[in-house]
Amino acid sequence: MSSDQAMRRAYQYVALRCVPRVDREEFLNVGVVLYCQATDFLAAAWHLDTDRLDALGDVVDADQLRAALTYVDAVCAGAPEAGSAGEAPLSQRFGFLKAPRSTVLQPGPVHGGLTTDPARQLDHLLHHLVGG
Repeated sequence: MSSDQAMRRAYQYVALRCVPRVDREEFLNVGVVLYCQATDFLAAAWHLDTDRLDALGDVVDADQLRAALTYVDAVCAGAPEAGSAGEAPLSQRFGFLKAPRSTVLQPGPVHGGLTTDPARQLDHLLHHLVGG
């Protein structure tokens, strides 16, 4: 086994989706949240392509969506503006962020993998799933 394989750690992630109208079952991936318990890593990365968002219609306020994504960042960081969600242990914060909800910003299904660098993996997933 190579040293890279020995250092690989399990992680979980969810894509964050903008779902303007649930009845139409359309969504746009706008971010990713990645959690790696072994390295105490929880972070989000997002990119909001307003041209693609506009293609879904005028039902989403881009500023409100940015505010929701900024709140996700705060929960990941344990920032005071996240309130009680930000005070929880990392695993509970990820549980909060991956929980299904019926808002414009929704998490997709949980997926997992192995990585030697959670931050680099988050960047890779952002570019692969969201673009930008």
